[in-house]
Amino acid sequence: MHIAIYSGSFNPVHNGHTRLAEYLIKKNLADEVWFVVSPCNPLKNQIDLIDEYVRLEMLILAIGNNPSFKVSDIEFTMPIPSYSIDTLHELSAQYPEHQFSLIIGSDNALVFDKWKDYERLLSEYEVLVYPRRGYDFSEVAEKYPKMKLLDTPFYDISSTEIRQRIVTKKDVRQWLHPDVQKFILENNLYS
Repeated sequence: MHIAIYSGSFNPVHNGHTRLAEYLIKKNLADEVWFVVSPCNPLKNQIDLIDEYVRLEMLILAIGNNPSFKVSDIEFTMPIPSYSIDTLHELSAQYPEHQFSLIIGSDNALVFDKWKDYERLLSEYEVLVYPRRGYDFSEVAEKYPKMKLLDTPFYDISSTEIRQRIVTKKDVRQWLHPDVQKFILENNLYS
């Protein structure tokens, strides 16, 4: 099976994440999408990051019973910070029957040379890049011709914006799965 690895903080997971995963399945770009919760992203500010087990729980709620989606906590037992190349190698060792690819945004693609062993990652795994507004796809294509640029819609949602809206008590319903929103409210997260 071809598995697309969607690794991230998911702080919180939102509809943009799941819509992108649905797109990959619908377009036959992957048989399954595995959401990998990263306890610590070496290229991101960790100040607003809530506990990884709480983020994992929200992801489980967000994907529901979709048979094409899985949630993984593989990085919880790996050294911190999490590096995608190490995670992919670990997944490949645990599941040698699967072929893995990595999903990243065009914002991450433009700083891909800051990733650990990025050239090796590109040579060993397919990297799927989805568009983000304000990040030039042609620059990504020129810099990394081996990356596969996806013709997806823009998912104009960010976890940062959702957290800010929760703090200011603004409506976030259109961006969150109802069970995730309920979980956030019941556990007083991000406020």
